[in-house]
Amino acid sequence: MAAESGESMEFTLVLPVLPLDGEVVLPGMVVPLDLSDAEIRAAVEAAQAAARAESGKPKVLLVPRIDGTYAKTGVLGTVEQVGRLADGDPGALVKGRHRVRIGAGTTGPGAALWVEGARVEETVPEPLPGQVTDLVKEYKALATTWLRKRGAWQVVDRVQAIDDVSALADNSGYSPFLTTDQKTELLETTDPVARLRLAAQQLRDHLAEQDVAETIAKDVQEGVDKQQREFLLRRQLEAVRKELRELNGDGPDAAEESDDYRARVEAADLPERVREAALKEVEKLERSSDQSPEGSWIRTWLDTVLEMPWNERTEDAYDIQGAKEILDAEHAGLDDVKARITEYLAVRKRRGERGLGVIGGRRGGAVLALVGPPGVGKTSLGESVAHAMGRKFVRVALGGVRDEAEIRGHRRTYVGALPGRIVRAVKEAGSMNPVVLLDEIDKVGSDFRGDPAAALLEVLDPAQNHTFRDHYLEVELDLSDVVFLATANVLEAIPEALADRMEIVRLDGYTEDEKVVIARDHLLPRQLERAGLTGDEVTLEEGALRKLAGEYTREAGVRTLERTVARLLRKVAAQHELGERELPFTVREEDLRGLVGRPHHVPESAQDPAERRTAVPGVATGLAVTGAGGDVLYVEASLADPETGAAGLTLTGQLGDVMKESAQIALSFLRSHGAELELPVADLKDRGVHIHFPAGAVPKDGPSAGVTMTTALASLLSGRLVRTDVAMTGEVSLTGRVLPIGGVKQKLLAAHRAGVTTVIIPKRNEADLDDVPAEVLEKLDVHAVTDVRQVLELALAPAATMAKAPVAA
Repeated sequence: MAAESGESMEFTLVLPVLPLDGEVVLPGMVVPLDLSDAEIRAAVEAAQAAARAESGKPKVLLVPRIDGTYAKTGVLGTVEQVGRLADGDPGALVKGRHRVRIGAGTTGPGAALWVEGARVEETVPEPLPGQVTDLVKEYKALATTWLRKRGAWQVVDRVQAIDDVSALADNSGYSPFLTTDQKTELLETTDPVARLRLAAQQLRDHLAEQDVAETIAKDVQEGVDKQQREFLLRRQLEAVRKELRELNGDGPDAAEESDDYRARVEAADLPERVREAALKEVEKLERSSDQSPEGSWIRTWLDTVLEMPWNERTEDAYDIQGAKEILDAEHAGLDDVKARITEYLAVRKRRGERGLGVIGGRRGGAVLALVGPPGVGKTSLGESVAHAMGRKFVRVALGGVRDEAEIRGHRRTYVGALPGRIVRAVKEAGSMNPVVLLDEIDKVGSDFRGDPAAALLEVLDPAQNHTFRDHYLEVELDLSDVVFLATANVLEAIPEALADRMEIVRLDGYTEDEKVVIARDHLLPRQLERAGLTGDEVTLEEGALRKLAGEYTREAGVRTLERTVARLLRKVAAQHELGERELPFTVREEDLRGLVGRPHHVPESAQDPAERRTAVPGVATGLAVTGAGGDVLYVEASLADPETGAAGLTLTGQLGDVMKESAQIALSFLRSHGAELELPVADLKDRGVHIHFPAGAVPKDGPSAGVTMTTALASLLSGRLVRTDVAMTGEVSLTGRVLPIGGVKQKLLAAHRAGVTTVIIPKRNEADLDDVPAEVLEKLDVHAVTDVRQVLELALAPAATMAKAPVAA
């Protein structure tokens, strides 16, 4: 031990060192020391030997020793008495006097370690400043609070009587809650005011910890008291109920049937594995206490299991002809879906007759995906299928679902856990073979909670769903007899693995004749009832319905048509109530403008030739497929002035990458084959080409507009108009080949709705014409081509017609 470097201090004391392991003595403290320790005894004996020579009390240097390291500051202590401790061991009573800064080691009598030291002078201002006075009062108040909590009332007066700042701070050395490090910090803090402030902070922290501990203990005790009180009351209640049952003659073991889960499980018609799982849960329930939250979880799970229709099944209606008549009566068109349901019923009937109802644990369920634009009747078709089969019908809305637990259920460890939507649908249906409609399956999302579409892979796989396991039930559920019908607007939005498990049935929209039949047989009677009218009071002629379907509502489905019919009937009802119209009333074609306004979709063929879009060169009519069905798509092309416009290709209309590439291909083809087609290709080199797709706010992509862009550019260069009655679709290659595309049926229905009479399609799509309704093909002149040159010959008007065009304009 040596003085710190840089200090100049006169060491006037030479004292034997009395080491204190894990203890700290502050000035003013009186502590007993055990002389059984060799180092302590050596220090006391050395001090006694020195005191005999000086005729005074033995003096020792009390130094804390922490992990073998001595502190730099010690306390001068005097040995007040040597004798026996309470346990009979030899001991000494030592009192701390003042702080000593420890210097270098030296020699002295006895076996003790002797060191030089210098007394640390402590100065306290006289009189005390106001802040120090407040600090003294605060410390005394904190110490009094702590001593009263411990019941040390006799010490309170002693603390209050201390006025010296240094002695008051050192009095903290008696605090048992202080650690050795905290006491060492107090010892080495030589400024009395700073030492008192540190002692006050340590005492304040300890009181705060005590308050928190007391609050927690109080809360725990209150909870325990409440549980004990509840337990006693429940026991008393059980005893009262028992006495009442005995008085009523019900017997001591009689109980309400709803509470006796064991009896309910044994009486229920459950599969063997489900029964075993339920009985295990009943045993857990019997062992659990009334206060345990696990009891309520088990009761909820048992209620769910007992409410499931494990062995309930409805008998299918095997009247195949009757089922077909029901489908035809409730839905017009949709022949593919009707045929698939009829085939399913016929096969199921034959399997049942031959005893093949269950093979390998699986039954003959079905998984169909109805894909088509909005309003074509996908959702309502599910109810008709259930009606035709004689089964229960349940609808499960999947639009916007993002949590995988919505399909598979929550684990029972979660508060408020529920089974998934599939289990709830079967439970709601009350049978194990319902028709479950999974509505809007293409609108399922995914986020950090999982992917619901991935959870549907097992549900919709006929090879796996006979052992479907819900996370909540945790028992196998046989879904192989369920008929799943999924609806979607866009097939591409369904994950590929999920779409592969379903049989895709496309509903591409209705023809105008089908819309008239639907409006007459289904929409009009329903809206008459909602408007408070009858069929005898208001009648719509077929011509009026046809005009509503063709010119007022150009759509794939019939939702807008139904809204227009409802608006018309409301108008008639209001006019009748105002005395403006007498009933009965027959709505004719000429009455529509006065009732629902002007037509919104007038065919191009019905417009004035000068007002048609194709009345100028460079505009062609294409066909496209959107989420709402097929639609007509116009393409416009123009050439920039060679003096003001920069050369190159400009594309506008919010086009995707594939459509931009189709425009490049069309321009490259015309540049390389312009001379062959007798086109002034020199303009394409020197002048900028601009291709625009109107409705620029709508994103567009796909290769099927290739021939349309080629035709528009050829019309612009040649000056020949594109025929108004012609629409086209197809992908074009660099060599001029017309390649196949998709959505032929939807595009031809759109052309029919738009009043187009001639349609150009790729030759390799000719087989798709079998899917187009016959009444639509009769009104369309369809040309199947293999080369873009054939397209130009069919689509461009003759040069002689162009000579008269300016006069007509």
